Amino acid sequence: MTRAALVLLAVAAVQDQASSPLSLDAAIARALAANRTILAARAARAIDTAGVAVAGQRPNPEVNVEVERETPHWAFGATVPLEVAGKRARRIDVANATLAATEADAARVAADVRAEVRRAYYVAVAASRRVAIAQELQGIATRARDAAQERFQTGAAPRLEALQASLALAQAENDLAAAHGDVAAARAELNALLAYPPDAAPALADALESGAVPPPAAATAQALSANAELTVLQKRIDEERARLALARALRHPDPSITGTLTYDAPGEFTFGWRAAAAVALPVFTTGRPEIRVAEATLARATAERDARAAEIAGAVGAALARASAARLALERYQADILPASIQVEQMAEESYRAGQTGLPAYLQTVQAAREIRQRALQAGLDYQLALADLERAMGTPIR
Repeated sequence: MTRAALVLLAVAAVQDQASSPLSLDAAIARALAANRTILAARAARAIDTAGVAVAGQRPNPEVNVEVERETPHWAFGATVPLEVAGKRARRIDVANATLAATEADAARVAADVRAEVRRAYYVAVAASRRVAIAQELQGIATRARDAAQERFQTGAAPRLEALQASLALAQAENDLAAAHGDVAAARAELNALLAYPPDAAPALADALESGAVPPPAAATAQALSANAELTVLQKRIDEERARLALARALRHPDPSITGTLTYDAPGEFTFGWRAAAAVALPVFTTGRPEIRVAEATLARATAERDARAAEIAGAVGAALARASAARLALERYQADILPASIQVEQMAEESYRAGQTGLPAYLQTVQAAREIRQRALQAGLDYQLALADLERAMGTPIR
């Protein structure tokens, strides 16, 4: 493929990102495939894969040549060390356990990034919705300013009301500018997680109301069985078990066999040979301290996993409680508070236009509506952040 074709494909990919809505699932899939933190964690696998090959190596034989003044004048020998007690197999087991632990740690990093993507995604959704709310409030303030100006021109209201309405409109425009800044910041954080260009701005498809809180029993069971951090700790336990088995195998000394061809012993022989075997006696270095170290390390790893499992169960319970409360608050805003607020706001505008109420009362109603909208938006964001905290505590995707 030519360079020009690659450039065209890249441009098409960016255009596709900008045109097609981005769902949370698509954002997570993108992060799992392209996030730099995940890629760096996965790169460690190559190190441990090479470690497996290193562990499978066998000891090299030794060759020697001796030239002596006495007879025989030449000796050509070779020594072959023999591994016993399955040391090579135990080394391979340790290397494979280390590889499995590294892969589990990469999965843990991916789970953390997944929770970060969920959080950043819905922060960006909330920021976009905050812009929409600010635009809506700007429209309300504009209508209030126009109504106050009309009443002032007809002599039905003093100039003070027109100035107050203009001030309220200026504040609404200022809030809109701040909301646009929040969107840019939220987009930048999300783009960094997804390895998108900094200025990418795909439409976000999922709403703040999406997602459900899993049942407590199912969430706890899923966390304890599939939590990425617990999986890492379990793989570390398996690794320490393999190291303990290797330490026990290393207690057995390895023998070596030596064969020597001798040459040039005048008056006796031209060619001769000799053979020998040797083994180290475990008198001073017995290997027992190494076994005790391995046993203690295994016990500590097991205790750490049990302690972390208890902590995770508590964290999942707490996150579930917060997510359930946030869901109830969000449902109240959607079902009762927001509709009533919109109705009050419309009635206040009609009353002011009809001259039945003054501008201060109308502006107070608009301010109250603004605050209710912001709190409703925050309730939706709090719900999604609670789900992100729950997913992080569970260490596994929420089903």
